[in-house]
Amino acid sequence: MNPPSRPGTVLLTDHAWPDDSVERSVIEQAGHTLVTGPAEPASAEVIEELVAEHRPDAILTCWAPVSATAIGTVPDLRIVARLGVGLDNIAVDTATARGVWVTNVPDYCVEEVSDHAVGMVLAWTRGLAVFDREVRAGHWNPASARLRRLSTLTCGIVGFGRIGRATARKLGAFGSRILAHDPYPPRDAPGVEMVGLEELLRRSDVVILHVPLTPGTHHIIGAEQLAWMRPGGLLVNVSRGGLVDTDAVTKALESGHLDGAAFDVLESEPHVPAELLDQPGALLTPHVAFSSDASVTELRRRAAEEVVRVLAAEAPAHPCNHPAGSGDRR
Repeated sequence: MNPPSRPGTVLLTDHAWPDDSVERSVIEQAGHTLVTGPAEPASAEVIEELVAEHRPDAILTCWAPVSATAIGTVPDLRIVARLGVGLDNIAVDTATARGVWVTNVPDYCVEEVSDHAVGMVLAWTRGLAVFDREVRAGHWNPASARLRRLSTLTCGIVGFGRIGRATARKLGAFGSRILAHDPYPPRDAPGVEMVGLEELLRRSDVVILHVPLTPGTHHIIGAEQLAWMRPGGLLVNVSRGGLVDTDAVTKALESGHLDGAAFDVLESEPHVPAELLDQPGALLTPHVAFSSDASVTELRRRAAEEVVRVLAAEAPAHPCNHPAGSGDRR
């Protein structure tokens, strides 16, 4: 596939921020045209219609699904750039087969997501969310406190990539014992004991998920895995909702086997199951772990810069595939 010899068209499918100013600045300064879809992520069919209408050379996408049909509609499509880390909304295999780069920004929110995970652990150990609700409801009952000392707890981290390592470092500073599981364990992980998933679940008071959503990790935590966990523990998910069987978690909270579930993501988001909302042990935030003023600006700029590189026939900085016909461009 030859690189475009003219200014290209870039389709921004959706955006989780008020405007497209950062993306537009980068794209237009490079001489390309930015077309922006609806802010809220549209359906696959709507995105396919936008692609067919504008025939973009590049697609920037936040949450909207970029289907095999969308990718196959435009022969000159060069790149699908994710404004984020996970790729579960992009038909990566189709892109690869058609010679289209898929990129992400893998390290823009390492500190934010790990901070969010640790914040959720602290909210649980110190009862912050529960007591805030109680006080606002007119109840002042310090004698009811059943709080925990974080330094005495074992924290298990599932997924030991950039964010998992950052979370381990931060929890280690509190004196917690750290276990970790990863299919590709590092050669050296000071202060961290690498173990299998079942062993991690059985030994941990707190379990934190830092893994991508793939067919192999879908519902990596279900009823069987929850039964392995120590009674009265906490499950934290700041990665993807599909990693967890929400119904199984709700039942574990109802039975008391699980004391807390801190979720920034849900399989059904933005819908929150009423049964989960009814659980006092549930701490829920609306998929914002990645977000800060610094991280969002960095994300938007770097994703747009990947598009500019590829449209200039350069290799992307963070390729997530090896497109057919890409040769030695990387």
